[in-house]
Amino acid sequence: MSYSSTSTMPDPSRSRSCSTSNDHLSVRSYGSVTVIGSPSENGSTYKIRTFDDLVAAEDTPFTTLIEYSLVITSIITVGRLSTEKLAGASLGSITAGVTGFSIIQGFACALDSLLPAAWTSGNPTHVGLWTQRMLVLMACLLVPISVVWFNVEHIFLYLRQDPEVARLGALYLKCSVLQLPAYAFNAVVRRYFQAQKLLHVPSLITLAVAPVNIGLNYLLVWGPESINLGFVGAPIATAISLTLMSTLYAVYGYMFTSHEAWHPVSIQSFSSLSKLLGMALTGVGQSAAQWWSWELISLAASQLGPTTLAAQSVLVMSSSTIYQIPYALGVASSVRIGNLLGAGNVLEVFVASRVASMLSLLGGILSATLLMSVRHRIAYLFTDDERIAGLVADILPLVAAYQIVDGLAAVTAGMLRACGKLSTGAVSNFIAYYMIGIPLGVYLAFRQNFGLRGLWIGLTAALLFVATVLWTAVLSLDWRVQIKNAKERVEDKRPAGDSERV
Repeated sequence: MSYSSTSTMPDPSRSRSCSTSNDHLSVRSYGSVTVIGSPSENGSTYKIRTFDDLVAAEDTPFTTLIEYSLVITSIITVGRLSTEKLAGASLGSITAGVTGFSIIQGFACALDSLLPAAWTSGNPTHVGLWTQRMLVLMACLLVPISVVWFNVEHIFLYLRQDPEVARLGALYLKCSVLQLPAYAFNAVVRRYFQAQKLLHVPSLITLAVAPVNIGLNYLLVWGPESINLGFVGAPIATAISLTLMSTLYAVYGYMFTSHEAWHPVSIQSFSSLSKLLGMALTGVGQSAAQWWSWELISLAASQLGPTTLAAQSVLVMSSSTIYQIPYALGVASSVRIGNLLGAGNVLEVFVASRVASMLSLLGGILSATLLMSVRHRIAYLFTDDERIAGLVADILPLVAAYQIVDGLAAVTAGMLRACGKLSTGAVSNFIAYYMIGIPLGVYLAFRQNFGLRGLWIGLTAALLFVATVLWTAVLSLDWRVQIKNAKERVEDKRPAGDSERV
């Protein structure tokens, strides 16, 4: 099931009217929101509608899992070549995340504060206009990222990586430059469709490309000698797959969807870029801070030896894969909240925030259960090395516990992005990971000899802090103010950054 291109929204006038008969009136309070009207228009109805809308996005976790397989397939394929090549691909993939993909995703996060509200605001062409502006910023962003990726080997050596692992990691990154244009385009256009509740579009496209990606990885890494590229075949296969996705997005958007949200390309596409850049940089602080912390922990793990680094790679890939379940709920919640802000429905947005938070905890428990069910088998998807598999099985219960609070953090972060409060997540992530989690993890790993377990204890402590702060921030929101701010933000009447009022 997927979102349709239109949604049934309550008539805003109904929430402001009341029956002349006292028998049909009710007064109910939901936090700071008090509603006078028919009982049928109050919280129970909205809870059901919100639950239905979030469950309607049930294909989103499936989509994100398959999309993530585009990346994880290359690691699995290379891992079968040798432990050194698995470590090199892991180092390259980690660095790509820190210096490229996380920044691109952070930039794209700014659209979560704009597009969903724009779609229901009465002027849906703002969806296309802000999308075009973000594509302009992305084109500029890819230049410095590419320069770094082409000159990274000496950085690896400076960080005392094994010379052969450093060489392989740098080679992996140079080939991954081919992935950047399509990756950036997909990150932006996906949000263009999601804002219109067209979550089935990424599902269809990803489902079509995933088997192609698997086939390309096999052919370019393990295939006949005439087309076998070996180690470099994996990132090249991923680049081809991502480019195919971009092509399908463009074709689908042009041929099979309404152009109601599109804005004709004009000089306006190059206006308000400074405002959008400010929001994008704050988005990097929110989304990339956690991503970077994972990669820094992985770099710390590399100091514990190639076996530990390989085990860390398996743990990160496993955790990131299973995280797609709460992440997908966070995407659906962000779109739902943003659409309701644009429509101006105070009560329904309040109820939606509570329902989404409760579902996030259930999703986190499900993620933890899934990880524990494959505790002793999951490492063998990546490698046949018994030492790596044993270390992964030893750490996995801690990784499973991490997932429970990760779900709540993902959903509350999505809701705050919909409200334009990107800096709340950025600040909380910085404090949690760089002042609490990483120092604690490094201390336990190297001073107390906890090894990789100590690093994951630090990550879990940091995420618990983030989830608590973000949930508290959501509870404190005045949704009437957020509706007003959303309208001003979409119509370009506010400066970049968070609103002064909550």
